[in-house]
This record gives sequence, structure tokens and C-alpha cells, in this order.
Amino acid sequence: MTHVARLASRALLAISGEEARPFLQGLVSNDVGKVGESRAIYGALLTAQGKYLHDFFLAERAGVLLLDCEQARRDDLKRRLTIYKLRAKAAIAAEDGLCVWALWGEGALARLGFSGSEKAGHARPFAGGIAFVDPRLAALGARALLPAGAENDLASSGFAVCAEGEYDPWRLAHGVPDGSRDLEIEKSILLESNFEELNGVDFDKGCYIGQELTARTKYRGLVKKRLFPVEIEGDAPAPGSEITLAGADIGTMRSAKGGRGLALLRLDAALGGEILESAGARLKPIKPEWLKLPAESEG
Repeated sequence: MTHVARLASRALLAISGEEARPFLQGLVSNDVGKVGESRAIYGALLTAQGKYLHDFFLAERAGVLLLDCEQARRDDLKRRLTIYKLRAKAAIAAEDGLCVWALWGEGALARLGFSGSEKAGHARPFAGGIAFVDPRLAALGARALLPAGAENDLASSGFAVCAEGEYDPWRLAHGVPDGSRDLEIEKSILLESNFEELNGVDFDKGCYIGQELTARTKYRGLVKKRLFPVEIEGDAPAPGSEITLAGADIGTMRSAKGGRGLALLRLDAALGGEILESAGARLKPIKPEWLKLPAESEG
């Protein structure tokens, strides 16, 4: 079955003006030059020290860049972008005429008009808005930025409309983080959070805020922890709960639902094949096929 859910936890910013692209290019972790009406990307805004502040999707519609971000933190992101705008000929505004949808399940891409051969990030017009294959991982399905009343178009296209919470088990099963639910503000590092494998950072684009630490982390092999999906036996530990192995602290719990979750784990502990413990629950780390660890990358 193909599912769709409106993500009320997400909201949009519109970035317009003749210098919108160069303005964003000097700030975010991915290459804004790749964004067009047929391509969306995933990226992040970092502190000067290379720590996570915001992650988002960037798409284009009618010449305007649309930034899909966390609804509860949209004002903070807008404020931070405005600080950097200075004299750039760009405008930053809330875009409340469109809503964010997640679409998943067998046949979801075909129902949106994709041929099936498209890669992550491929975009096309749909129902007065834009739909794109999830730029992080094509197996997740698609996202769409659509005007009010899109439920009718989606239902007529064969999607079963679901509550937002029904998307979480699908996301967690694929091991993909969801903003500040899984990444700690001003603490998380992109490469520990699998941004390279999830197409959220471009190492060839040139300078951006936090680029130096991100590059150093990659080329010096400094990543000792990663976000891993975990299967949970027992009640899901609260986010932030300590995870232990034989009594030793080896990680921290992130979001969870339906017997699955995400956890930031030391690589040696995650790959040892042992059962971990957290707040009375037992956790089994799972390595997704898409996750490339240092030894594999070198091979």
C-alpha cells in the first residue's frame, strides 16, 4: 500500500532574489547550485565550529528556493539566515501557502509520475506544487510541497492518507534521523549523523560555515561514533537515555517508536554483535545497507 502523511511538524521558508543562491551557498553544507525544478537537495546549517544547528531540504518552484525545515524552529532558522544576509539581494520569508507531505510504500513514486529510474533528489511538478524523491535515501519514498486541499489530489492518485506519526516507523526502519529529535543542537557532528551517506554534505563545493571541521573529521578519520537504527525489546528509552554495554557507557538514545529507534553509538560497541541496555530495555544495533563505515570506504 502507498501512504501519505502531512508533516505538520515541518514548515517552509521561501528564499528569493537574484543573490539567493550565492547567499545560501556560502552558508550550508550542500551545493545549492545543484538545486533546480528537477532537483532537490538535503543539507544543514552549522556553527562556526562545525556543530549542527538546523537541517533541511531545498527545492525550487517558480524561481524561488523553498526550504523545508522544522516548524517549531523555523523562526530561529530565519533569524540566523537573516543575520548572514547583510547586503545580499535576497529575501527570506515564511511560506505558509504550501504544506509538507511524506509519501512512501510500494508504488509511491510511480503515483507521483516518476518513472522508477530516478535517483534521490529528482523532482517534478505535482498537484500545483513540487514532489521529489527523498534526497537522503530513495528507499524512503518522496516528499511533496503542496498547496492546501492536496488531500483530494493525493487520494485520487491512490494514496492512503495517514497521520504523521505513522511515518516514523518507516523512517526509523531505514535508520534516517529527523532533525533535532535525533541531532543535538550545537553538539552533533554531521559525519557522526551519517550526513555523507545521506547526501547532506558536498566536499567539493568550497567554503561554508563549519566546513573546516567537517572536512577535517572526514580526512583525518576522526569519527568514532555513528547513528545506528536499533531494535528495542521493552519500553523505548527516552531520548537522551544512556546506553551501556557490560556497565560501560557507549552511547545515547535518540527518537523511537514501535520497537525501533535511533541511537548514537560507539562504533566498536555497535558492531560487536552484542545486546546493549538502556533504561531497562535491550537494544540490538542494525547496520543499514547504505551505511558505509571507514574500513569499507577504504576498501
